[in-house]
Order: sequence, then C-alpha cells, then structure tokens
Amino acid sequence: MDLIESIIARAKSNRQRIVLPESLEERTITAADRAIADGLADIILIGNRDEILAYADKLGLKHIGQATIIDPATSAKTEEYARLLFELRQKKGMTIELARKTVLDPLYFGCLIIKSGDADGQISGALSTTGETLRPALQIIKCSPGISCVSGAMLMITQAPEYGENGVLVIGDVAVTPAPDASQLAQIAVCTARTARSVAGFDDPRVAMLSFSTKGSAKHEVVDKVIEATGLAKELDPTLKIDGELQADAALVRSVGERKAPGSEIAGKANVLVFPNLEVGNISYKLIQRLGHADAIGPILQGIAKPVNDLSRGCSVDDVYKMIAITACQAMDA
Repeated sequence: MDLIESIIARAKSNRQRIVLPESLEERTITAADRAIADGLADIILIGNRDEILAYADKLGLKHIGQATIIDPATSAKTEEYARLLFELRQKKGMTIELARKTVLDPLYFGCLIIKSGDADGQISGALSTTGETLRPALQIIKCSPGISCVSGAMLMITQAPEYGENGVLVIGDVAVTPAPDASQLAQIAVCTARTARSVAGFDDPRVAMLSFSTKGSAKHEVVDKVIEATGLAKELDPTLKIDGELQADAALVRSVGERKAPGSEIAGKANVLVFPNLEVGNISYKLIQRLGHADAIGPILQGIAKPVNDLSRGCSVDDVYKMIAITACQAMDA
C-alpha cells in the first residue's frame, strides 16, 4: 500500500466531518460526491440546498444528497454562530450586527461549525485565496496550544527509498511564514513532526533542522537561529527526536551523517526536514519535485487547533479528494 492509499484507508477507518464551503465549485462538489460514495468522510456543504442539488444533477453526480447541506441564510444555528463570533472578536471591534453579516460568509460559517464542535475540519481555496481561507480559521479556531504561527508542510514521495521513510519525507515550512524567528522555527519543527505522524503515518518522526552548517562547521547568525530553534523545539516537545544544525547531506546520508555529526540520533536518518526560512523551503521542494521526479502533496496547513486546509486555485478533483483524506487524518489527532 503506497502513502496515499494508506492515508485514504485511515480516513475511511475513522470518518471525520469535513466542511466544504465552496459548494458550487465544480471540482469541489465532484470530489465531495466521490468522497461520499467511497465513505471517505462525512461531508458538510455550505449553501442553498436546492441550488447545490440542482448543480450536482447538472454534473451527473449521484451522492450529494447524502451530504449535510447547511444554508447560513436559513439555518437554525446562524444566530448562535453569530453570537459566538461576536464573543470571540468583540475585543477586536466586532459588533453583533457585523457578526450577523459576517456569519453568512461560507468560510466563516464553516469555521464556526468547527469551533462549536459540529465538524472536524475544513477545506477551501479552489475559489478563495490563501488569506481568505486562513483569516476565519485564525480568528475563530485559532492556533493549537503552545503554537502562535501557521506553517505549511509538504509530503515528498521520492524515488529514493534509502532516504527518509522508504523514500517519503515530510518537509516544512514551504508555504506560509517567510522569515521565522527561532521561536517560530521551533514551532514549525514540532508541527511538521506532528504532521508526519498524523498524515504520513510515521511512527518515529526524526527531525533535522537544516542549515549550511553541521555542528559548528560554519559561524553565522542564521546558523545561530537554527541552533536556538532546535533547543526551543525540545522544550516545546521534550519527546521530539530532533537535531540541528545539520546540512542536508548530513541529515539524509548515513555515511555523511556519521562523519559530520558522530553520535547524532538524527544525522543520516532524518525523515522530517525543517528549512531555516520559507525561501529555502519553497525552492527546495520544487527542485526535489522537478529534478528528482518526486510527487509533492500539499501544502498541508499546520498549527491551527483544528485542521483548515488551503487548495490551489488550479487544483484538480483528485487534489480535493486527497486533501479531504489528509484533513480527516489531521482531525483524528487534533
């Protein structure tokens, strides 16, 4: 069973309630239909029931009627959710009148369903920007305890089984925080290890904090940041297996790791890679993907108390389907 099949199987084994607020978007509703047919998740669609069912019928979809469809304009819970939003945001200037207007936005409504315990995760982005996806999540669901920054992990399925976990690596941050400080970098490390466990199914995440230096081979303030972040990550999660600073070859190649970082439990055996900044992370994953003919799955947003994931506006039906499965796996451990 490959990684994607394993993720899908885990999602099916413990079905989560996943909100899809972009219910009249063709790829999203088609993936929802497939997810319902396959028993991948319990799907919640936001919008007018008659419009959604008519659109599904036009597309020839057979299972959308089995989804939970909630219309913010008529739902019995809309006022309850508006008051919840007001309570959460009144110190930021939210009024009850503005809350009643804002709650009609499907992205906000979906996050309020999750905050109220009536759903487990949300996916949008086929129509919305990353900012539009993240804003209600951070305002309503907020970050996980001990975490103050959101980051994005990528699953890299390579053709090099000698590296990572039989060729699979989980890497971060590749999507969100451009220039993390040491505290943020430590949080990214902890969150990426959690993603490796909950989504990739790693029993033993081993985190390498990457730099252009290995164990003092170079001196620079950016190396100092990685070293500090490694210590902070250990404080944030004392059970975390982590080491740094390590160069990429020292992190991945046993012979190099043994030579450059003797005695390290991570060097040469890392399956989770944490980059010092977003620029390095984004460039690296695209190089691995293109030059190494690797499959890149994500980005998977992490650090939010309940999973909210962002799709590319160029996504396919298959991308949405996989993200439903990924979000469900995250929700199991949230």
